Amino acid sequence: MIKRISLVVATLLALFLLAFNIHKVILSQGLTFSLLNIYLFFTVSAIIVYGAVEAVFSKLPNQAGYAYLMMMCLKIGAFVLIFQQDVFAKTNLLQVERISLVVPLFLFLVAEALAVVNLLNSK
Repeated sequence: MIKRISLVVATLLALFLLAFNIHKVILSQGLTFSLLNIYLFFTVSAIIVYGAVEAVFSKLPNQAGYAYLMMMCLKIGAFVLIFQQDVFAKTNLLQVERISLVVPLFLFLVAEALAVVNLLNSK
């Protein structure tokens, strides 16, 4: 269990470093929000989601999928609450800003979904 969690955390941190630096290099225009904060939120939340699913899986393996779905709803709600003033208060985001929000969302969503799938298939 500790080995799986350590591997997932290391993978998510590597994804954070790689994706953030590539995104920052490709981005030619400044954003009205902090790209670092967006990536940090998705990295930390993905680690928390996986840790919660791992904890549920160790006690109730049949309920781990439901725990993942619940954690995804909480994660989206937390994102909206935390970044409400920076991102959602503006009515007109530029296309670059919209893409800069969606890219880390999908990167970490796919990464944590793959980690959870591997966990659920391990039983």
